Amino acid sequence: MPIPEDVTGEEIDKDVRQELQSLPKTLADDVARNLVMVARLLDEDPEGAYGYSRVALRLASRVAAVREAAGFAAYASQKYGEALAEFRAAKRMTGNIDLWPVMADCERGLGRPEKALDMAGAPEVHKLDKAGQVEMRLVAAGARRDMGQLDAAIVTLQSPELAANSVQPWTARLRYAYADALLAAGREGEARDWFAKAVEADRDGSTDASDRLAELDGVEFVDVMAEDEDTDADTDADEDVEREGSDDVDAVDEARVEGGSSDGSSDDGSEKKD
Repeated sequence: MPIPEDVTGEEIDKDVRQELQSLPKTLADDVARNLVMVARLLDEDPEGAYGYSRVALRLASRVAAVREAAGFAAYASQKYGEALAEFRAAKRMTGNIDLWPVMADCERGLGRPEKALDMAGAPEVHKLDKAGQVEMRLVAAGARRDMGQLDAAIVTLQSPELAANSVQPWTARLRYAYADALLAAGREGEARDWFAKAVEADRDGSTDASDRLAELDGVEFVDVMAEDEDTDADTDADEDVEREGSDDVDAVDEARVEGGSSDGSSDDGSEKKD
């Protein structure tokens, strides 16, 4: 797959670069450039990212960072079976349990919410940092909803992290998930309050909490640009009508000149005789 010339491979994380040092330099550079493309395209073009991840995987399947990148690319492309296999491989290589929550979410994607819940209760969860534990809680709540257990999903999300006033990287998503679960359970008033709290915490627009809040408040957003275009179109149409009307008047005047004036006089100024 083609790679832009401005991609050198130096853009990748230093820890990944260190992992690639086990490879010959030329090969390491090729793998690094493909990993950069995976990172660039992951959000906006998951299938493109997946393609580059497969190239990197073919070149260096024994590098944990490559397996992890391939896992995230497959996950973003909703290829949950492949993603889970790659995450498991990366975990075996490094012994790192940071991928535990996303592995559990892959189980959800494969239609196995019960397995995701089992993973949420596993000893590995206690080894996760705070962000990982919150992510695991979100996955567990999602699994409960998959199983139709709305009340249990709500209870799962109730935690010190949810109640905290401080804003952390996970705060907006946690509040949003809680609001969405409340709304699904028919608790609209509470849901509205928590969507508002999610908006307060969502500093980078990672959720559509503001849109959900506006929807609950009955606010309709007007596309000003579209309205301007419609107004311009109406104005142009009116001008066309005016021009057509003017052309019709000119045509009538011309006919009068050719056939005689309307007051009964001929072209030479003499009166017509009856």
